[in-house]
Amino acid sequence: MEHIFKGKWITNSEFANLKPRNVFHKQLDKVNLSCYEHRNRHILFRKKFIYDSSENAMIYISADDYYKLYINGQFVSQGPAPSYHFNYNYNAIDVSKYLQKGENIIAVHTLYQGLINRVWQSGDNRHGLILDLVADKKAIVTSDESFKTSPHTGYTEMGICGYETQFLERYDSNSTEVGFVSLDFDDRNWENAQISINADHKLTLQKSGMLEFEDILPVETTICQNRILYDFGANYVGYLCVRAKGKTGDMIKVCCAQELNDDGTLRYNLRANCTYEEEWFLSNGESSLDWFDYKSFRYAELTIPVDVEIVDVYFCTRHYPFVLKTQLKPDYASNKDLRNIWDLCVHTQKYGVQEVIQDCMEREKGFYLGDGCYTALTNMILTNDDSMVRKLIDDAFSTEFITDTLVTCMCCSFMQEIAEYPLILVYLVLWHYNYTGNKEYLRQNYVKITNLLDAYRRNYEEDYLLRNLDKWCVVEWPKNFQHGYDVDIREGQICKEAHVSINAYYISAVRVANKIASILNVEQYRDENPLLSAFYAAFYDKQKNLFRDGENTEHISLVGNSFVYGFNLCSDNSFQQKFLSMLDKNKISSLSFFCVFPVLMGLVQNNRYDLIKQCLLDDGAWKRILKEGGTTTFEGWGKDTKWNTSLFHLTMSYAAIFMADIDLSALFFGF
Repeated sequence: MEHIFKGKWITNSEFANLKPRNVFHKQLDKVNLSCYEHRNRHILFRKKFIYDSSENAMIYISADDYYKLYINGQFVSQGPAPSYHFNYNYNAIDVSKYLQKGENIIAVHTLYQGLINRVWQSGDNRHGLILDLVADKKAIVTSDESFKTSPHTGYTEMGICGYETQFLERYDSNSTEVGFVSLDFDDRNWENAQISINADHKLTLQKSGMLEFEDILPVETTICQNRILYDFGANYVGYLCVRAKGKTGDMIKVCCAQELNDDGTLRYNLRANCTYEEEWFLSNGESSLDWFDYKSFRYAELTIPVDVEIVDVYFCTRHYPFVLKTQLKPDYASNKDLRNIWDLCVHTQKYGVQEVIQDCMEREKGFYLGDGCYTALTNMILTNDDSMVRKLIDDAFSTEFITDTLVTCMCCSFMQEIAEYPLILVYLVLWHYNYTGNKEYLRQNYVKITNLLDAYRRNYEEDYLLRNLDKWCVVEWPKNFQHGYDVDIREGQICKEAHVSINAYYISAVRVANKIASILNVEQYRDENPLLSAFYAAFYDKQKNLFRDGENTEHISLVGNSFVYGFNLCSDNSFQQKFLSMLDKNKISSLSFFCVFPVLMGLVQNNRYDLIKQCLLDDGAWKRILKEGGTTTFEGWGKDTKWNTSLFHLTMSYAAIFMADIDLSALFFGF
């Protein structure tokens, strides 16, 4: 049941009168959205109250962009999951165990980041906090002007890392706001909160779960003069937590990394265009490092002044709730390499999935649709929990307010369109039904699927082929995995030529829509045969029994034929044999994200489980990640296969699907 808030959206004087600005547009539109006047604002709120109830107490809370909630000095939770302002998430949290008879304090640390990026819908001038604390069916605390507020002066910029992704933090433990979570903190000089007069959020209860937190101790500590290096044993996502004793003004340099250099030093300049080098200033006595934003790392190094004592160090990891419910195939369990690949994928999923399905954990933190479909499917199969699949599907379809052919990255202010990604979403809807049997959810999404395909048909289809795409066609990524694909598919332009990959995606999506119609016992979406006929006429080389890349080239690539094979668009035995011969010659490791999954799916449909096992054990694929010391799947097969490789990238964890003890033919039924 949705909660009806009595509280108001509150903020401070900087934001109270700001009007929201539109950050949404088509990717190719020329729009200037630079915003520097309001950014990196850490804004605190406090409210004292008397509690005398014996009933359970619930807090209903949200903030824009983000909050961390404390009650009586104890951390409670944080959120909400990224969402759009017109369907903005709030959280419902049982806080009974944090309350005490008598006087209590609610303290909230909010962040307005203010950047145009893939993390949040920020840069839109919307900031605020809203909450109700309910006990005995009464709201005993509601957000209003009686809350006290102050900027947190302990956080200053040290630059931005990633793709405008996050601010590096210079944290000062001597700032006057340190300890604001405590009941006895003196906030008499703080101003009263103000009502955000232009607040236009429409609130909805977050349907996905809250984050979980787990403390990881170092497995190895190395001291070299004034530098202390900590190895936490694997890549995780979260916050470095340190307590240290020193004097006011002492500065500790804090560096983090996903790997070490060859000489054993810390590689804090990550391959993924993030430089994790920050500063922490101590107060007199014992201080605690209090990062607000999270990072992805395995190693941390502290460079400490003379006479500073490190009291405690641990890694507070954050991740979506994860309980492994599906096991490795019994006949795979006896193979050490397969067990190691399985463990790699499981660890990646457990510690990588956040409040949304992100692609990489450091450079972008983006809720990417294409990568996300495969990652969310993997998460559902491993946990038997479909909440992340449903969040991805729901949030993706909600982007039709920007364009009816949907966008690439959801719940954020960064606008990008990739042609294949919405079509993969169509497949995910069917995969979800095949796995869960939830026909009602399938019915809800069928209309959205047909609307999406109608938009592709209206905007891009000509003579039964897609052309003139004003969306980027990734095909395979990065470019060095494209096998010389001979069509100009560069980002930022219109791809005028019809080509085999995007049309394979499109025909398969139409076929999936027809399959869903059959399941729902409604009229078929459309006849796919004219599409197939045009597809063959444009791309099929009858002499070579393979498909050309585009209508204006004779070039034949493994990439282009991977989609034909994977989506089961050509059952001719000659084609099947030619393709498998190409695959055997080039190996699965010559492909990357977007070809490997369809190829493995095609092998399932053709009952070639021997070749699936062979692909999984390719020395250049998942085994290479492990050989290079990976504890999480990479953005590619090796550290040097991409110019900005993320070493914590979730997509390749989908190997677990093809290793899981499930009926794969039932999962992929309908292709």
